Amino acid sequence: MDLRRALPTVLAIVGVCAAVLLISWAVRPAPPVPKACPGQWGGEGIGDWVPAAADVEGAGESLVPGEPVEAMICAYPGTNMNPGGERLAGVRVLKADAATMARDLAYLPVTTSDDPNRICTAAGGPMTNFLVRFAYSGGEALWVGGAEEVNSCALATNGTVKVPTYVGGSLGIAYRQGAWRIMEPEDPCKGRLPSRRGQDEFLVPDGAVAVVVCRRDPRDRRPTRAYHRKAEAQALAEALNSSDTWPTEHTFRQVPGARPGENAFTLLFRYADGPDAGVRVDLGAEPPVSTIMLQGDLNDDARALLLRLAPPPHP
Repeated sequence: MDLRRALPTVLAIVGVCAAVLLISWAVRPAPPVPKACPGQWGGEGIGDWVPAAADVEGAGESLVPGEPVEAMICAYPGTNMNPGGERLAGVRVLKADAATMARDLAYLPVTTSDDPNRICTAAGGPMTNFLVRFAYSGGEALWVGGAEEVNSCALATNGTVKVPTYVGGSLGIAYRQGAWRIMEPEDPCKGRLPSRRGQDEFLVPDGAVAVVVCRRDPRDRRPTRAYHRKAEAQALAEALNSSDTWPTEHTFRQVPGARPGENAFTLLFRYADGPDAGVRVDLGAEPPVSTIMLQGDLNDDARALLLRLAPPPHP
């Protein structure tokens, strides 16, 4: 046998085999998400940890994409003064509410920032880290990590994106009661500012069908409010969105001579489905406009329209 003639054929066969191996490796599916709760919380902090970031389509744009058929909640109680390493204390499985839970979480704005700017209190107290394993009918699954704690300031993550909106209270209710519902403030005009998908780019996402304009009281009495329908809501949204905005740093300066809280408003934009989009406006502060992810200026048209739609000042 002439080795010089056979060598190109041998090399070609070796090359084909190597290519097949590389292709096989490239299309190998991501490791499956474990089906059981980890025995110990593997993160070092409060929420914001998952044992594996699953390769589920849409996980880079939404905390929980699609329609899962099951949500398994794993609870790891501890204290926020010494977080990390908490032991698994219990498991709750939700089936009927899994898709609704996913839909509600998918409505929240997301970020890929490792440390989203937020202002949090620092009270010490009990804390429970949660892992939620969302399972899909096709066999896929992904984890969501979050936490319920006294400062109501924990992040949630699917390992790819995070939501700066606090969802720990709702996770705690689902674990204890076996049913999912979003925690609502007693008075939405005074509660934590709601947030909605799209507020990472715009003060008010498209599609608002109504708006509630709440005027805060400098003496902390119940806010007054005015309710407006779709035309006014969309006009105000357009005016706000035409103002300059930037990622929030949660820093404000009081305008000289302005009375704190005298012209301060909470705007609740309502939608046919999903959560409100909340916007705070304080005409006595610079910058005057803020959401959970943005802050910005208020142009003259937006200011004039807001004051026309606002309820009268407190007597």
